[in-house]
Amino acid sequence: MKILKVLTLIVVILLLLGFGVYHFGTKIASDKVMENVSTEIKKSGEVEEIKGMLEQDPQLQKLLENGIENIDESKLPFTTKEDAIQTVVKKIGIKEAQEIQSKVSDGVTNDEKQEILEKVENNLTEEEILALKVLAYKELNKK
Repeated sequence: MKILKVLTLIVVILLLLGFGVYHFGTKIASDKVMENVSTEIKKSGEVEEIKGMLEQDPQLQKLLENGIENIDESKLPFTTKEDAIQTVVKKIGIKEAQEIQSKVSDGVTNDEKQEILEKVENNLTEEEILALKVLAYKELNKK
């Protein structure tokens, strides 16, 4: 009976440690991904082009009618970078997400951009894509 208690305690501790690593690891990974992507975008000089694309998106414009601070976030599947990264990793997979990040950090051609967009569009729902656009808009317009 004592062995069973010790084994149960060990399993519980391992589960808690695993959850902690997953939770904090996702935050660290999302920060690193966002930093790499934003650095690459700034280096390539495409910030204004991306802002323009986001501002012309009809779905995003409908949400932004009353201002970015008045968006009803309860209708979005996620509202934080961490949740977005978790969703993308779940839907696309860790390997694919790492490949995308690697491509972006090495610089991408227009064909590669199109390929990445197709992967994202094929694996995420419209609501998830819209939530990503909202996060990108907020990030690009951060002061």
